Amino acid sequence: MTTNILKKMVLAGVIAFAVTSCTDDLELTPKYEVTSASLYKDFANYKPVLAKVYGGYSLTGLKSDGAPDLSGFDEGKSNYIRAFWTLQELSTDEAVIAWSDVFPVHNMNWNSGTEAVRMMYDRIFYQVALCNEFLRNTTDAQLAENGITGNNLEEAKKYRAEVRFLRAMSYWHALDLYGNVPFVTEADQVGFFNPTQISRPELFNFVESELKAVEAELVAPRQNEYARADKAAAWMVLAKLYLNAQVYVGQDRNTDAVTYSKKVIDAGFSLAPQYKNLFQADNDRFARQGASPQEIILPVVFDGNRTRSYGGTTFLIHGSLGPEHNAADYGMNGGWGGLRTTPEIIDLFSTADSRAIYHTAGHTKEIESISNFANGYPLNKYTNVTSDGKPGSDPGLNFPDTDYPLFRLADAYLMYAEAVLRDGAGGDRAMALGYVNQLRERAFGNVNGNITDAQLTLDFILAERARELHWEGHRRTDLIRFGRFTSASYLWAWKGGVEAGRGVADYRRLYPIPASDLAANPNLKQNPGY
Repeated sequence: MTTNILKKMVLAGVIAFAVTSCTDDLELTPKYEVTSASLYKDFANYKPVLAKVYGGYSLTGLKSDGAPDLSGFDEGKSNYIRAFWTLQELSTDEAVIAWSDVFPVHNMNWNSGTEAVRMMYDRIFYQVALCNEFLRNTTDAQLAENGITGNNLEEAKKYRAEVRFLRAMSYWHALDLYGNVPFVTEADQVGFFNPTQISRPELFNFVESELKAVEAELVAPRQNEYARADKAAAWMVLAKLYLNAQVYVGQDRNTDAVTYSKKVIDAGFSLAPQYKNLFQADNDRFARQGASPQEIILPVVFDGNRTRSYGGTTFLIHGSLGPEHNAADYGMNGGWGGLRTTPEIIDLFSTADSRAIYHTAGHTKEIESISNFANGYPLNKYTNVTSDGKPGSDPGLNFPDTDYPLFRLADAYLMYAEAVLRDGAGGDRAMALGYVNQLRERAFGNVNGNITDAQLTLDFILAERARELHWEGHRRTDLIRFGRFTSASYLWAWKGGVEAGRGVADYRRLYPIPASDLAANPNLKQNPGY
């Protein structure tokens, strides 16, 4: 449960943007248009607009349902985090869902018309558009023209750095998921035009350069307001960019991955005492400035009263509950009977591992039918219950307070260890083993789960990433990096649309450019294979 100022500002930020474009819908009195030119003359408007940019990850429009930012599909399903999670998790061994509209993702037979493919694509570029508009109006020249000086000027520059980071992060998602995409920045004029397509290597270079450029301008690690980006967030994206550089651009950048993951590790973060606390309704206490311990580096905020959405943790908690659950035990009013995991993931856990948070009663481990919620064990990792056993703030128990952890210290530990094993220079194998065993000691409550140096292998790291980070949006990227996503060398239930699993063509390591955008923009070429 959170009460930070950012959450309080989100609705104000939504209104600030809405006023510029849809005053008739809002039935404002008096009715007048607020343009960017007038909006940015008053520094009091800057923070609400910044909140709107952050809100693009958790909200879908002016309210929880019925006034969407984007149209053409179910609003709740199009939530940024839900769309991202769908493509990153439901395409892998970590998740299956009982709903037929998403079958193509887990079956790995999506195409350019698949709704889930378009939803994430549209969310990314809506987010980029929000960022570009803010950046267009906060250049040094624009700030001077608008009379922004003194402390307000310094704050505006911090906001600008954060928005550049957020745009770079969304472009990293585009780089990872789609590869070769249309490219627009604040330098492009407002109005209709067909953006040119940027290649994956060019986009890699842009994301890298943007993150390095804002690194010096962002607030120091652990010093920013809750749920706002700092230097450590930029370091996390850089570490991920470099760890996956062989996939993205055919270059070994593991030395850089060692460097940037170690920057995060040395920034003063520390592990939460209990794994389950990181996914409860008061998990914000592990991400706040001055918190001790502080493990969550950057969350996406959700609040049962202020940031209601049918995506994010609402989707993850409701979706993994069914009639055989007592939903109140999870702080919710019921379940949607959709999300489970495959037997291959369950087999990674030992019974002594506290991260093995799955439900067995009324379910079979094997999945004979994806559409049957009783086939496969639900992972009930996320709950809307606080660490002291109280439900979240929504009286109806429909929308949770549980924030979604985009980046955690545990991930930095595992990235460091992997980069060292991949011969990244500047790392230390003994230190890598120590980081991994810290996670194991938390998971097992003692040293019984610790591993030896001989057991620290790349295969172990991939399995440990699933145990530690399952359902946090990393698995597809991990499997591609390890050569296991499309290959027949590793199979899971219903991979490739076959119960026993099968390999699929390598072109599916990228999603297609949606047919709707190809039809609208003649400058775009489809990814190979589609």
